[in-house]
Amino acid sequence: MADSTTLDDIDRKLLRALRSDGRMSNADLATSVGLSASACLRRVRLLEHRGIIRGYTALIDAPQDQPPTVAIIQITLERQTEDHLGRFEAEIRKCPEVTACYLMTGVADYLVLAETRTVADYERLHKEVLSRLPGVARIQSSFAMRRVTDFRPDGV
Repeated sequence: MADSTTLDDIDRKLLRALRSDGRMSNADLATSVGLSASACLRRVRLLEHRGIIRGYTALIDAPQDQPPTVAIIQITLERQTEDHLGRFEAEIRKCPEVTACYLMTGVADYLVLAETRTVADYERLHKEVLSRLPGVARIQSSFAMRRVTDFRPDGV
């Protein structure tokens, strides 16, 4: 993760604008933050190079006839050493069903969000993948009944 203290006001404006519309043209982005197109492109590329902008993504709505099964999973490891955390994190990143994973304070070590087509698909994920991740001592799962809010591009 990059050091956000090195961002100036223009960098923060660029990031807010891109959070709101990641497909904005460079010309529109430059206008929105008060830069020339070339200066804007240079800054965006520098933010990408520094790892502050890690990528661009599309928010996709599931078909209404079959929304995904969203699992909220709390995972506790046997030990919380750097080695155990690192091995777990390396493996969880390989799981395509996982949409987010957070290192947490509190009782569980990780909060994992996963999407599968059905609860049966989640059961397979639990048995064949999650329970075999290195260092896992406990898995507690809950399922979302419906989405109330979505990712907020403005960062709020």
